[in-house]
Amino acid sequence: MTVRRIVLWDIDHTLIDTRGVGRELSAQAFRQVTGVPMVEQAKIDGITEPVIFRETAKLHGLRTDRHDFERFAAALTKVHVERAAELRERGHALPGAASALDALDARPDVVQTVLTGNIRMVAEIKLQVFGLDRHIRWEIGAFGEDNDIRAELVRIALSRASAIFGEPVISENAVLIGDTPADVEAALANDVPVIAVASGRSSADDLRAAGAERVLPGLEDSDALLALVLGA
Repeated sequence: MTVRRIVLWDIDHTLIDTRGVGRELSAQAFRQVTGVPMVEQAKIDGITEPVIFRETAKLHGLRTDRHDFERFAAALTKVHVERAAELRERGHALPGAASALDALDARPDVVQTVLTGNIRMVAEIKLQVFGLDRHIRWEIGAFGEDNDIRAELVRIALSRASAIFGEPVISENAVLIGDTPADVEAALANDVPVIAVASGRSSADDLRAAGAERVLPGLEDSDALLALVLGA
């Protein structure tokens, strides 16, 4: 199989917005695992779930290890399953997300996956509840539990794609789409083209300052996105 382009999608504030439900679910899982109410959360934009958990625990005077994170990941998955209907009702897919995924899926030379700080099970639930999961090749994605560092997730995704497709998938075969400077920096650290989307908390200027040359205000213009993906 010859793949011209592998699209690495970020999830939160690129494809979906949980509108506060995500933080509530994290707080619920945090309390279940630590016994301590989550009164403050560490920085989350562009950060992987293990780091968010560890740094949030530090803010509460707690020391945690990998086992604690694995317990948190299991609890977080469980509360996402239990409150999926609430997530669907209160959150939403961002404008143009479904059309963008459909437009890229119509191209036989494009494969779509995710590159996210979320753990895989939560990533799957988040996209499934908003009907955005049908074009995603989960087996070549990279997730929060795979590595603390976002740039390493890019390397992991390329390696998984190479193994699945039986041919080298190099940096120029991929493009990362995300909404934070961390997404931009992770892509550039691996010489992967990046399309930054100013649909989250970071402005277009913030994304350009991080090094993004291709910046879109959102995903509403599928033709523009497709042109950038294929031209990357």
